[in-house]
Amino acid sequence: MIAPLVEEFLVHVRHERGQSANTERTYAALLGRFAAWAESKDIGSAEGIRFEHLMEFLEHERARKLEGQAKDGKRGTKLGSSSLYLQVAALRAFFRFCLAEGFVAANPAENLSLPRRWKRLPKSLATAEIEALLRPPTEADPSSLCDHAILETAYASGLRLAELRTLRLEGLRLDSGFITVIGKGNKERVVPVGRTAIAALQRYLHSGRPALVTPKSPGCVFLTRRGTPFAHVTLWLRIKQCAARAGIGRNVTPHMLRHSFATHLMEHGADLRVIQELLGHASIATTEVYTHVAGKRLREIHEKFHPRAR
Repeated sequence: MIAPLVEEFLVHVRHERGQSANTERTYAALLGRFAAWAESKDIGSAEGIRFEHLMEFLEHERARKLEGQAKDGKRGTKLGSSSLYLQVAALRAFFRFCLAEGFVAANPAENLSLPRRWKRLPKSLATAEIEALLRPPTEADPSSLCDHAILETAYASGLRLAELRTLRLEGLRLDSGFITVIGKGNKERVVPVGRTAIAALQRYLHSGRPALVTPKSPGCVFLTRRGTPFAHVTLWLRIKQCAARAGIGRNVTPHMLRHSFATHLMEHGADLRVIQELLGHASIATTEVYTHVAGKRLREIHEKFHPRAR
């Protein structure tokens, strides 16, 4: 059966490749569907998989309706190219592992090509929206101080949601103006934070966090009202609620703070390589999307101020 090999691959991803828990969950879901499909086709082993089988499975995935959506065949109910991209990437990684471990004699996914992935320009917040979102709380209760410190830290450092959740007390070097975070692939990086974010963190650590701590609280910086670390969804919702209270009408996601951090750095002349290091991108190609954002901003300024722009 293929399912046990998928489990071995997930152990390899977790312990040997050092991938994040989110990456492991994504692989588990994608390869779990493939294993179930292979079983439905009476394919009993990875050795029995051929390139033709993979193509048949991908066609099956392309036609699959998204979970929870209508089954009336309306446009937008089928998987897009981004989802298929992830599925192909998972199959390629899985069969490379199978070949390296001797579970297959040849790699059937070797000639699978990744579908083109359109790069969407990241959405960022305008300066006025950032100022509204980061306005200090009028009530200095522990939860409000925590929310404000989370928002200031997110915008000042460009941390991912998972990095905010798992930021630990020992990673704070506020006297030096830095924090240490563990990013994707368990890679450690040092990120500077500005004076405003440091002040918000110090206020929270002095007047907010002590009231949230319980004997079972871990060393995470940000804690819920029960003294526990934030779950992914809980922190997501808290940030969205803060945006709504700030009067920001559009749908604000936590990742928009990260994009705002990078976009505003680019617009003010920061070097692309520096932004790559700050964001923790493994490849400069991932960071290059912000050059398009900056270019769009330059066009807007040109059209607004140049006398012959229109």
